[in-house]
Amino acid sequence: MRDGTGDGREGEPEAAGEPALFSALLEDSAEDLYENAPCGYLSTLLDGQIAKVNRTLLDWLGYRREDLVGRMRFADLLTVGGQLYHETHFAPLLRMQGELSGIALELKTADGSRLPVLVTSVLKTGSDGEPLLIRTTVFDARDRRAYERELLRARQEADRERERLQRLATTLQRTLLPPVLEDVPGLDVAAYYHIASVDEVGGDFYDLFPLSADAWGLFLGDVCGKGAAAAAVTSLTRYTLRAAAVYDRDPAAVLGNLNTVLNQDQNSADPRFCTVVFGLLTPDAAAGGFHITLASGGHPPAVLMGADGSARYLPTPGGQLIGVLPDAHIATTTLRLGPGDTLLLYTDGLTEARTDRSGGRYGDDALLDFARALAPTTASATVEALSDLLTALGGGVDDDTAVLAITVPRDPVAGGGTAGRAGRTPGAR
Repeated sequence: MRDGTGDGREGEPEAAGEPALFSALLEDSAEDLYENAPCGYLSTLLDGQIAKVNRTLLDWLGYRREDLVGRMRFADLLTVGGQLYHETHFAPLLRMQGELSGIALELKTADGSRLPVLVTSVLKTGSDGEPLLIRTTVFDARDRRAYERELLRARQEADRERERLQRLATTLQRTLLPPVLEDVPGLDVAAYYHIASVDEVGGDFYDLFPLSADAWGLFLGDVCGKGAAAAAVTSLTRYTLRAAAVYDRDPAAVLGNLNTVLNQDQNSADPRFCTVVFGLLTPDAAAGGFHITLASGGHPPAVLMGADGSARYLPTPGGQLIGVLPDAHIATTTLRLGPGDTLLLYTDGLTEARTDRSGGRYGDDALLDFARALAPTTASATVEALSDLLTALGGGVDDDTAVLAITVPRDPVAGGGTAGRAGRTPGAR
């Protein structure tokens, strides 16, 4: 039962007092707000002499008010480097612009230590526009400086790790390419590997090696993907091709064996397949030059640049990717490489390179025009020209590119491989 004497309203006096208490908290004096602000304040005359400073800044620096006011200039609180910056940049810009914001400086404390700060200064003028004094706000930047140092340390560590990974990638890339190509009597041979990114190992590969005293094998291909997984498949592919060619020189049989190996090792998480062209070279003792049989598993067609200045693709239609199907179709073609003829093999990083911002690709037609402009040529000149082209395309080459060229010199005496060129560091000119 209520007695009407305030039941149910016991909290009303306190509740009524809360707004008053809150209002009192907001009625701090301007002087208290200035002295105990969460940042430092000081006012200086135009010559820099300190005229006023708040308690916050005094506490940060460890000075008494009488140590600074009328006795020191703002520049006296700066380090030697800060004083030089103040005289040559800070003060002149402030006079010109009337305000400077967020300038990083270091103040000297009473005990000789340094306080990193961010400074904002405003030039106060009179009604006539003449400058009267400088008002400066100082923010403690110790936490920010520590954060910046940590960011710098982390970035330096990341840069060192990236350099280490790049060295590892370059070293691994070298192990996947022959240091030199076989010196084949009667042939001029050259190769080049263009690295699109130093951060990842590419899957392109090539090789030229002897099978007997009068037969040589060559191959060039491109494994799907990049990185360690692609490198593992590349290594497996290279050694499988070399081993298979020893037992059966038929290029189609060599690629068939590679297809069996890769297909048997397939799994959905790590697909293993590649495009590759394998060739068998045998000298034509009667007419000079070489007989060549090429087998292709889904690889771009080779280019033949004739001694007569012509250039054409050697089509291998219907060749399927190696490693995808249990019984991949292998396409073959044969040719005779005579004196002055040049055969070019390449990976699709060349023809798929972007040539403009719209994403246009270099393409097969452009490569054929390029070959026609070169023919008749030599393997060395062809690789030199292609390396210049890839360099000129720059960032448009977003996939590694391997090129391998062979020429039967017009003068048989001048024959012999250019293995030194083939052994260049990948990506180097």
